[in-house]
Amino acid sequence: MKKKTLCCAAALALSSGATLAETNSVELAETPVVGTSVIDQNSVDSFGSLTTVVGQEQIRDLNALDLSSALRRTPGVVVSRFNPVGSFGGAEGGAVYIRGMGASRPGSEIKTYIDGVPFYMGVWGHPLLDLLPINGMQSISIYKGPQPQKFGNTFAAIDLTPKVAEQGDNHHGEMQLTGGSFRTATEQATLIGREGNFDYLLAQGAAHSDGDRKDGDGRLNNGMARLGYRLNDNWSAGLLVLHANNQVSDPGQKGLPDTKNGEFNTRGTLASLSLDHDHDWGNGSLKVYHNEGRGAALDQTGLDGDTISDFTLQGIRWEEQLRPWQGGEVALGLDIDESKGEVHFKRIAPAPQAKFDAPTLRVTSPHIAVSHAFALNDTWTLTPSAGVRTYDHNVFDSATAPHAGLLLSSNNVEFRANASRGINYPGLEASVMSSLIPALGETWKDLKPEKVDHQELGVRFNPIDSATLDLAVFKDKLQDRYLFAFPPAVSRPSYINLGDYSVKGAEATWQQRWTSNWSSFVGFTWLDPSLKTLPYAPQKSLSLGTTYEIGQWRLSADAQYQKDMYVLAEERTAGASNFSKVDSFTVVNMRVGYAVPALGKVGEVFVAVENLFDRDYAYRTNYPMPGTSAQLGVKMGF
Repeated sequence: MKKKTLCCAAALALSSGATLAETNSVELAETPVVGTSVIDQNSVDSFGSLTTVVGQEQIRDLNALDLSSALRRTPGVVVSRFNPVGSFGGAEGGAVYIRGMGASRPGSEIKTYIDGVPFYMGVWGHPLLDLLPINGMQSISIYKGPQPQKFGNTFAAIDLTPKVAEQGDNHHGEMQLTGGSFRTATEQATLIGREGNFDYLLAQGAAHSDGDRKDGDGRLNNGMARLGYRLNDNWSAGLLVLHANNQVSDPGQKGLPDTKNGEFNTRGTLASLSLDHDHDWGNGSLKVYHNEGRGAALDQTGLDGDTISDFTLQGIRWEEQLRPWQGGEVALGLDIDESKGEVHFKRIAPAPQAKFDAPTLRVTSPHIAVSHAFALNDTWTLTPSAGVRTYDHNVFDSATAPHAGLLLSSNNVEFRANASRGINYPGLEASVMSSLIPALGETWKDLKPEKVDHQELGVRFNPIDSATLDLAVFKDKLQDRYLFAFPPAVSRPSYINLGDYSVKGAEATWQQRWTSNWSSFVGFTWLDPSLKTLPYAPQKSLSLGTTYEIGQWRLSADAQYQKDMYVLAEERTAGASNFSKVDSFTVVNMRVGYAVPALGKVGEVFVAVENLFDRDYAYRTNYPMPGTSAQLGVKMGF
């Protein structure tokens, strides 16, 4: 990162007993300052809620090709995958989990967003990572736990924010090409700029790989466009469109070719029209969106054949951040989200064919929150807050999600406390499963929404300007998790809110900028779920990262230790057991880049090595990740 500094010099002269002071401004040469490793920052809003942000520099230094590789070292986040390129099935073949949340299938406790607009598999209720490209994105925000003042109908969230052009007339373009092991190749291009009242973003990406094992191939193709127009000094409008089309195969368990489960192909289109304002007294936005997509599981084992799921998500998102008085903030808004879809079960004869049209589900959730900063003295500020989000659903019961927070902060210390409730309604997957198991009938309509009560205490400490230490302890108590059960657990086959468990944990991160060209990161997470077989919730994980820049060279390295953990999905069937585990592992990756000014301001050539020490590890039993592999790349831009 380049930073211009301005130095003011004072010249003092003495003559005839008089003193003359004169100050001159001198512009010095640009000095490179490296960004932080692994994550950009942990931020805390005025309501005491924690968000971890991963930015463009971290995506580059991790040589991340997709969302799971961009978040693989983020404290509190666990990923799963088994192909170098592409996510198979939206579960252990390519998924993200946050503090033990997100493993339920069908359905999930976390949701994914692009620019605040929901985008996920609307029929089965879980994220599809291949629909969420990271090229063209400014940042990735991970909301660890329920934050009703920001997102509803979920226990945790991941939001990708597209790049926005700088102020003033300007135009910039970048392209990156890579190629390497397993015939893996990628291409990413962005064009961004502003001219008068118009601003724009064009981004396109493609990646393909044959994989390190037969049938471990993947293909990703995506494009994104944003056009904005400034109506006046305070108001602007924008249109965002994204499309992705992907194919990925299942290599099966090593040495067991009969376990291969065909292909999983995805495509999706997101469109969002926004109206934004920014005033001294507050800012806000209104978004109208429409998304549609498909997840196609093809050539499945046994008689399953093909399962093709089409979904539509649409709705309105309105939010305001108001500052009606000195030290006060009022956050309010309204979400109206609608989901619908259909599933084609194209089974192999003699199994029956079927088509199921899912009902339309709609949830309306207004929310309001208030905070006020009290100046206790010249050093300390106390900021209490409280708010509530309410839910009205067209099928299920209404619900309420309150939250409260407290911040006590000074220049270099900030203490925080937060308590919040998350609500997660059953999605279309509940009705689809009823069509597959006719004995369940219409009992899915009697379900209550799942809820989680979240409590968190934390402190951020800056012992010196170049170091930040962030500590947090938390507890999530999940109640009314929905399951489908059969006699003798229940009198008749039915859906039931039966599953309860809790997750206790702690996180610690230390970010240090040693010099202007050297930074490091350490992150530690401890999880203790009451459900000891909870998938993708390792008891301990440790992330390390460092970035060093000298002259035209830039070295980035990251490492992770992750304790052994249970894997696969947390099924919705009452009494289901999951005892599949993977061993503990330690993996180190490295990227070395050399700046080439002839290729533009961002021009460089680089080599990225994954699994530097050729360790054996896996995110799914008998699905080993690749050994040492490398990618050569070139980046250019103007």
